[in-house]
Amino acid sequence: MPQFLITWLLSALAIALTAYIVPGLAIEGATAAIIAAAILGLVNAVVRPLLIFATLPLTLVSFGAFLLVINAISIWLVGAWTAGFTVNGFFPALLGSIVLSFISSLLNQLANRESEA
Repeated sequence: MPQFLITWLLSALAIALTAYIVPGLAIEGATAAIIAAAILGLVNAVVRPLLIFATLPLTLVSFGAFLLVINAISIWLVGAWTAGFTVNGFFPALLGSIVLSFISSLLNQLANRESEA
């Protein structure tokens, strides 16, 4: 299976698990999770770098902590643009971005460990 497809499916699983764990996030099925993962990939590739550049002084002054806000905005945008993925406010998006990062890291480490074996 191509690596990008594995990454996409792992991202969808991470989004589904995050929505299950974080109050204020909801996903309405596997299809919504797969679409949300694709949109999150596009947001991370296009919108997030623009936000980072536009808020660079804030990011530098906060020693990078403002990146958490940018990640929350990214999650909120995905929720706004994906039918079946609901984000109920900023704080669920903020907590969701932290949990999603953690779960994605774990899943990617597990996938890399399996591919090395």
